[in-house]
Parts: sequence; structure tokens; C-alpha cells
Amino acid sequence: MTPSHLTAAANEIDPRVFPPSARRGDACRQLKLGGIRATELVAEFGSPLYVVDEDAARSRAREVRGALQRAAEGVGTTATVYYATKAFLCVEVARWMADEGLAIDVASGGELSVALAAGVDPARIGFHGNNKSVAEIERAVAAGVGTIIIDSEFETERIAAAAAAAGVRQRVRLRVNSGVHASTHDFLATSHEDQKFGQPLADAPRLVGAILAHDSLDFVGLHCHIGSQIFATDGFRESARRLLGAYPALAELTGAPIPELNLGGGFGIAYTSAEAEGAPDVAVLARELAGIVAETAAEFGIPVPKLAFEPGRSIIGQAGVTLYTVGTTKRVRLAGSDAAADPADSALAERMGVAEPFAERMYVSVDGGMSDNARPALYGSDYQVRIANRESTADPALVRVVGKHCESGDIVVQRDMLPGDVRPGDTLAVAATGAYCWALSSNYNYVPRPPVVAVHDGAARLIVRGETEEELLAKSVVSG
Repeated sequence: MTPSHLTAAANEIDPRVFPPSARRGDACRQLKLGGIRATELVAEFGSPLYVVDEDAARSRAREVRGALQRAAEGVGTTATVYYATKAFLCVEVARWMADEGLAIDVASGGELSVALAAGVDPARIGFHGNNKSVAEIERAVAAGVGTIIIDSEFETERIAAAAAAAGVRQRVRLRVNSGVHASTHDFLATSHEDQKFGQPLADAPRLVGAILAHDSLDFVGLHCHIGSQIFATDGFRESARRLLGAYPALAELTGAPIPELNLGGGFGIAYTSAEAEGAPDVAVLARELAGIVAETAAEFGIPVPKLAFEPGRSIIGQAGVTLYTVGTTKRVRLAGSDAAADPADSALAERMGVAEPFAERMYVSVDGGMSDNARPALYGSDYQVRIANRESTADPALVRVVGKHCESGDIVVQRDMLPGDVRPGDTLAVAATGAYCWALSSNYNYVPRPPVVAVHDGAARLIVRGETEEELLAKSVVSG
């Protein structure tokens, strides 16, 4: 790239990464989200600040649900689409998802409470978790939760007892591991054999037999989730094939075709422009999944089951942006150091058209960090960042955005290009933070969690209150 192209790229708001409403507007070229300047949001609600574009979340929910349901209809069946609330949940977001026709997937008593407080129909809730307490199970049964996913043999007995005591027949799915290893971070791959979720697929006939021994349980099918942030479709296709391969034997146990198959979620999104070309098209993915289910069902001579999916990140991820304020900057020489050979830096230079290896890196410190976005520290995840309060003609610099915590691994953005005049007081916008940022947030170093604001049609409203130092201090119990 020419220097002018590099400068433009360092200012660009990529609509494949930021919410569709994000754009630079007005003479000063400030970033707007939902029609509101980022600086106005920070002035009113503080910094750091999570911002969620309501229109982006709702439209993406409709898009994903529609694609999966149309694909299912195309092979003669139906699909239920659950929103996986672990990605991001509050009462308002649960209402959005229910309004857009999605069912709700929860994984704890707390998440169940939020969904019920949002007015979600309990019959449209699925309850996950590898260690659901007896109290949580009893609550779910009493509330009328539509489906409980059995994760272990212990849960079969516990759910059966709770259902019998309540005088109901509880719908259940059995979570199994198909043995398919998703092409993602090891901690995000959830269907290989040596991990905490589910049961081996080979054990399904025995476990389903145990379920069928209880009149209070209604077994409706298998569930499998191969992982998260998955771009390739091969894993989904192979997992579906293996699961359906078990259905004829299970049908012999039940005396009827197994009615449902839940293929989980895990569809990836683009966190940076470099990832955007490889991000899965949900319509294509949906058609491929429906096709392999229909093809495999025909191969085994069984009816095409009803399908269920559990997307979370792919619905809410791109709708979110986190705003920070720059506190300090510093430059570190790379030439002649081990860091100069960082292949990821070299790949960035190649993509940006930078002819020479980077000679230095600018560290840009912001007023948040790993307490509001743990993903870079947990998974080595990368993000895209832009200056939000202005556009700049300065030559771009290689930057690493870091937080204020007492950890060298406190990194928000591993590497990106920003105008080299980024300075204290600037507002930075980090894209695609709608999923697993607020949900994984903490009070490390006694830093209060930021608020969450929804933007819609030029207006902003608080949907999750932020915390204060006084509130954190009030939790300490002083004796004597």
C-alpha cells in the first residue's frame, strides 16, 4: 500500500467487523454508533463502556434464525434456534431474542432467572450445564423449562426424581461427544473425548436405556456441541453424520424414530478485517448442514429429525463495541530483538503492504483491560481497534492496546495499525466485543465492571448498570 492507503486503512471502519450502523460522520469524522457519537456516549455513561447496537443484534438474530429454519424446511423438517445466552445475557437482550422468534439456551440458575424475568416462555428454554445442582434442576422443572440437557448419568436420576415429584414428564436431550475436533482453540473445542462436557457417543444406547426406564422423562434426541468460533463446516458435517449414525440403534430402544437432533452452535465471526473473508456465511452453512442431515438420514433409512441449533456469538458478537480512553503511550524498539521476528506482526505488515519489517511497536494503555475483556488473555484472541473521536492523517504505527491491570498479559488488542499520533485522551473503539466480554468480566485489581448501553435510532439507554468502587468496597466484611 502507498502511505496514503495505509493512513486510510488505519482509519477505516470495516462494516464486516463493526456493527452496520458504525460510520464516521460530521466534519470532525468522529465514529458514530447507532447514530450517536462515541464521545457523547462516553461523556454520558463513562469509560470504559460496552455499547450494543440493538438493530444489529435483532437483525442478525432474524438472519440466523431465518437461514436455519429455511434450510430445515428445504429438507422437509423444522428447526428451533436457541440464543446461547452465555455469550451475553441481560433482561433486555433476552427480550430482543424472544421478540425475534428465538428460543433461549441457559446454563445456570442465574441465567434461567434472567430469562424468566424477561418474560421468556419457559417452554422455549433449554437448560445446559455439566454440574446442574439438584436445586437448579428442581427449579427448572417447576418453571416448566421445555428441555433439560442431560450431561451425566447422575443427572438422569436427579431430573427423573424432580419431574416425578412435580408430577410432570420432562423433555430431555442427551449430550454426547461425537469425537469431532473443531478447528479452534483447544479450550473452545467441546466434543473431543477428553473434556468435561457430555458422554461418549458409544455409550448413548446404554444411557438412553437408563432414561427410558423413567416414566417421568421424555427422551427427544441427542445433543452435541463441537466447539466455538468455528469457520470451517467440515466439523459440523462430520459430527452430524456420526450422531445420525447412532439413531437407528436408539430407535430400536424407543420403538419409534428419534424425533430431534441438536447440533449446537459455535459459528465463528470476524474479529478483524483479516478474518472477514473466511467467516462463514450462515445461509451457506445452514444449507450444508441441512443437506448432510437429510443425506445421512436417507442413508440410514430414518426420517429427517427436527433440528435445533444454539448460536450465541454469531448473533451478538458484531453488535458490540467497547469504548476506552487512552491514558498513556510508549514506543518500544523491535529492530534486532526477538519480537522483530513475530510472524503475526510480519503477516500484518504483508496484509497492509508495509515493505519493511516493523521497527517499533507503540503500546497504547487504556482505562480497562482484561477485567472487561478476558479473551485475549484466555485464548490469545485478537481484535480490531480504531480511534473514535477523530480521524487522522498521521502515518500509521504498529500498536498493541493494553489495559491497566498488574499483568504483562493484560492485552486488549494484540496488534493493529493506528495513526501514529494516537495520544492520551483519545477515545478508542474495539470492535466485535458483544460476546464473551461482559459475560467473562471480573473485578480484578478491584476495577468496577463497566455499564452496558444499547443504541437504537439515535438514542442510547442503559441496559446493565456499571459498578462503583463504593459498591465493591461494601462487599468487604469488617469484623471487630
